Parts: sequence; structure tokens; C-alpha cells
Amino acid sequence: MKRLSRECEGPADSCKRARQPAEDPGDLLSNWARLPQEILLHIFQYLPLLDRAFASLVCRGWNQAFHMPELWRCFEFELNQPASSYLKATHPDLIKQIIKRHSNHLQYVSFKVDSSTESAEAACDILSQLVNCSLKTLGLISTARPSFMELPKSHFISALTVVFVNSKSLSSLKIDDTPVDDPSLKILVANNSDTLKLLKMSSCPHVSPAGILCVADQCHGLRELALNYHLLSDELLLALSSEKHVHLEHLRIDVVSENPDQQFHTIKKSSWDAMVRHSPKVNLVMYFFLYEDEFGPFFRDEIPVTHLYFGRSVSKEVLGRVGMNCPRLVELVVCANGLRPLDEELIRIAERCQHLSAIGLGECEVSCSAFVEFVKMCGRRLSQLSIMEEVLIPDHKYSLDEIHWEVSKHLGRVWFPDMMPTW
Repeated sequence: MKRLSRECEGPADSCKRARQPAEDPGDLLSNWARLPQEILLHIFQYLPLLDRAFASLVCRGWNQAFHMPELWRCFEFELNQPASSYLKATHPDLIKQIIKRHSNHLQYVSFKVDSSTESAEAACDILSQLVNCSLKTLGLISTARPSFMELPKSHFISALTVVFVNSKSLSSLKIDDTPVDDPSLKILVANNSDTLKLLKMSSCPHVSPAGILCVADQCHGLRELALNYHLLSDELLLALSSEKHVHLEHLRIDVVSENPDQQFHTIKKSSWDAMVRHSPKVNLVMYFFLYEDEFGPFFRDEIPVTHLYFGRSVSKEVLGRVGMNCPRLVELVVCANGLRPLDEELIRIAERCQHLSAIGLGECEVSCSAFVEFVKMCGRRLSQLSIMEEVLIPDHKYSLDEIHWEVSKHLGRVWFPDMMPTW
């Protein structure tokens, strides 16, 4: 009968029905309010914190989603002073609400602070309140120095110890440029030795070689480590190479000149060899920020470095030693060199560094012929080739207009030298 009545509808009835809205706008709103919390959670994860807070005011269901524990497992506190930073800051009222309602949900936490002491103090105040949480990762990131280093050491250590004692399952810790010290590292080891896998602590002047050795001796699951060269020792490398220790995946060493008269010690070749035997796939990354006369102890013997970066000028002699004693080298970046061409040094590196796949040259000089020969020897394994145009010196074989064709031929792809911006 319903079908018959519809067939008997006149034109007026059809127009009347067409003018009626398909759905009531109120129904649409109620449908948004009834979205499953799993979908709301997925949406909220893509929102900035402030937008997420505003969204929680829409209705009760969205407010409940805002407080779901899954939404607070990963969080970054942004602490900046408006007068000294253009970066956004986490609102103080939101921080209070997070500490009050979600501190026990936090697992993956980082603090991004500007250079002001006030921001670093705020980060320590938050850390000292995390007594009911069990963090898995913690990162203290200074967007500009000095930040944490300007705090009273006891204040920082007290706040950090709260996390070390209460976490019990910390697996990743990034505390570069902080006043952490040996006693606090002992507390870290006592409570998290079974779970710690990553530790980054470059530029931590209050830590001694004995302090970092304690970590390596007890944390057998440590896979990634970043530290300054003054903390590196033969004993540390041997501890990382013990049978109890897992295979090391990444070791980063910053070699920085702290004062004009600083003396650098030498690591034995046998210690490097032990590390590579135990962890044959380890990436050894070294950043050098030295003056030319400070390279004396380095690259005299074979060293298993894979990624090598020179942030200051480095001599032809040192680069020659690199070519002779770095057979595992994968990436090389030279910021600057003197006015003498690096032709022989590049050829030697191409001959002996059979794994080299990336190179960058800044304020250096290389003849076009030597550069083409270098690329020809390395071949298509050079996946990254960043050379400033000013580096290449035309000679009797190649001009700057011709070299990119020859290099492209050996690389198997189109290549051009980098151009210096002229703004």
C-alpha cells in the first residue's frame, strides 16, 4: 500500500517533500557528539595542545576524550619566556592540569626550553612533581644555551633524581648540556639498569670517565651512547664490548676544544678493535671542533669511524691520515681547509675508504680533474655529493661548465655543484 500511495503522489506532494531538509542540523551535531572515543582519540592526537583544550569544551564526550590516558602518554612541554623567545609556550594552567590529572599517564616526555634560566627552572619544577609516573623516555632540549647549565646544580639534580627513582623502566635519556653528575648517574643505574637503551649526554662537564664507565658496566642493554671525548676511555670501550653487553648500534663522540691548552688523550687501537669485533655493525660518529694544531693524537692509527664531521678548518695532513686510517668511513664532511688543493687526499680517501657514500666540502679547494677522478673511483655508491661551486678549481681538462656532465655520467644521475646564496 505504501508503494501504491507513493506512486499516486501528485506534483505538489513531490515538491513539498523535496523542500524538506535531508537531516536536521541538530541531528548532525548530536552525531558529532556521539563519535566513538577511538576516533576522537585519533583526531585529538593531531591537534596542538591548545586546540585540543578548546575542543574539549564542545561537549561532555569530547571532554572525556581529552582526558583519555592514551592521549597523554607522549607529551612535550614547551617552556619559553615571551620576552626572549618567539616560540610558543605551554600555558601554565594546562601544565597544572596535566600534573594534577595525567602525571601518572606520562611515559614519553620531553622538555623544550629557551635560553632563559626561568624556563629551565620551570622544567625542574615539573620534573620534581612527576612522583607518580613511570617514564620510558625523557629528553631535555635547550633551543639555545646556557639554560640548564645556569641552574644551581643541586636544584637540577634533585629534580632529575625524582624521575630516576620513580620511573624504574627508563629506556631513553637525552640530557645534553646539563649539570648531571656521577652520583645522579649511579641513581639512574640503580633503578633503570635493565631497561636503559639510549643515553645522550654530550657537554656534561660534571660527569667523569668513572661515572660513564659505571653506566656501561651495569646497563648491558645500552645500544646508543653520545658523549664528549674526555669521557671516552679504553676501559669504557672494553666494557661496551663485554660478553654481557648487547651489540652497540650507535656511538657518537664530540671532540671539542674547551680551552686553549687542552690535551687530548689517545685511545688504543686494541680497544677500538674489541668494540668492532663485538659490534661489527656499530656506527661510530665523530664531530671535531678543534683547531689545526690540536689534531696531534688523532688518526695516527686505524680507527673504525663511520661518520666524520670537521666543524672547523682541518689540515691536508690530517685529511691524509683520515684516508690512511679510516677504512670504515661512510660519510665525510669538511667545513673548511686551507688554500692548498686536496687532490691527493681525496684520491687516497676514494682508494682506501671503500664504503664512502656521502661527502660534503665547504671552504676547500679541489682541482676539477682530481674531483672527477674521485667520483669515478667511488662510482654510484656516492648517494650524497654536496660540493660548493667555489671549491672546484678549473684546470686544463675541465671547466666549471663541463664538470657537471662528467660527474653526472659517473654518478648515473644529474648532478650540479651547490651554489652560494647571493641575497
